[in-house]
Amino acid sequence: HGLTMADIGVVGFHGQTVLHRAPEAGRLGQTRQLGDGELMHSILGAKVAYDFRSADMRAGGQGAPLAAAYHTALLRAADASGDMAVLNLGGVANITWWDGKDNVVAFDTGPANAPLNDFIKAKGLGDMDRDGALARAGTVDEARLARLLQHPYLTKPYPKSLDRFDFTAAMAEGLGAEDGAALLTAFTAAAVGKALDLLPHRPKRLVVSGGGRHNPTMMAMLASRAGVEAVQAETLGWKGDAVEAECFAFLAVRVLRGLPISFPSTTGVPQPMRGGKLAG
Repeated sequence: HGLTMADIGVVGFHGQTVLHRAPEAGRLGQTRQLGDGELMHSILGAKVAYDFRSADMRAGGQGAPLAAAYHTALLRAADASGDMAVLNLGGVANITWWDGKDNVVAFDTGPANAPLNDFIKAKGLGDMDRDGALARAGTVDEARLARLLQHPYLTKPYPKSLDRFDFTAAMAEGLGAEDGAALLTAFTAAAVGKALDLLPHRPKRLVVSGGGRHNPTMMAMLASRAGVEAVQAETLGWKGDAVEAECFAFLAVRVLRGLPISFPSTTGVPQPMRGGKLAG
């Protein structure tokens, strides 16, 4: 883009999450990200905002999801009715809903790509169900799916959050590649449907970012099993593969300006919470 480091006011550096343990009654949560913000600052020469989650967790929050502030900014420019929400399908799925006024709700809905990818890898069939081909060819075990959907997390009130390994490929244990992929994909979509039922107002449309939006079978199952129109982020002119990176650039500016990055209705902190550390 023709920029030099002198043009960069601040870099948002999230790091690689290796642990996310949600808080429980009488116990604060824990979070760990690999990466050294101070070292990055010394290499780049620019200010670096990092460690976005720790302060939220020390205050009793979930530490996730943190994308809500940026998702809300995007929704403000696109829809003010509460009929549209943002769904990110990464390893875990998270949703952000805004009522068009002052109320923002965000939480992890359940797994997204992580169990499916791990299942496919264990079968020796690559890193993912590319284009949803295996799931599309498979048959969902509806009885097994119904049992999986009784998991208490899915009806637990928000705020709530998940680790990548809270739901695993073991949900499809004993199934062949196609039927297992179909089951795991259906579970992700149906879990989103349960999450929508928890919101103050059920949105009619989901704008989907993250890698899961490239899976047409998962997108189709959001319509059939979550009962909602699902469109790729690009439909609104967003860059679906860059939304999370843009989010942490957005949060970095908020850290730089001393503004809150998490809120009672998104992570459960007692009050709007500043967070992150600043190197430089």
